[in-house]
Amino acid sequence: MTDPRWLEWANRIRSIARAGLTYTEGPFDRERYEQLQEIAAEMLAAGGEGEFAPIHDLLKSEMGYMTPKVDVRGVVFDAEGRLLLVQEHQDNDLWTLPGGWADIYDSPSEAVLREIREEAGYETRAVKLLAVWDRDRHGHPPHPDYIYKLFFRCEITGEAAPEVRAGNLETGGVGFFGEMEIPPLSLSRLMPHQVTRLFEHYRHPDWPTDFD
Repeated sequence: MTDPRWLEWANRIRSIARAGLTYTEGPFDRERYEQLQEIAAEMLAAGGEGEFAPIHDLLKSEMGYMTPKVDVRGVVFDAEGRLLLVQEHQDNDLWTLPGGWADIYDSPSEAVLREIREEAGYETRAVKLLAVWDRDRHGHPPHPDYIYKLFFRCEITGEAAPEVRAGNLETGGVGFFGEMEIPPLSLSRLMPHQVTRLFEHYRHPDWPTDFD
């Protein structure tokens, strides 16, 4: 699965508009870039069957050169070689690796450790960057943002209280699963072939980091 062409075109126009609005000093050029931004908003609204006004307001509020967003994911195995997954309330209680957007002022490893603690309740330490994958090249459903996904191998150093691990506002169930026991996945966040690759990394800890 790849992004539909209209989404790719809209994001390319959006990127040109953002760069132009960031660097241009001429009022007439600025007006043209604002028009490009409106065209991108119209394409996103029409393609996604949404309302133009909120999308236009969102794009208008974005500042600076357009760059990929960063999604961090924690890859945690238990002593039996099972993978830690959490249930996403926001996606029909489907399962994924603990993680989310990296916040500013967090290093990548700090971001993933925080996400594991908040979503699964475990204290961990990051030991290796397993993969940096371009979301658009791995078959995920279309997304309006361009995203890099960072997968960190993490080891458990301590456990939070059982009531924390039982779930929170962001996630429902928390559990460890064998390679042949993976529950239905939130495909917007994690693909089956990625899970397979992460288990291969577990069996081959000397492998280099995957990318792209």
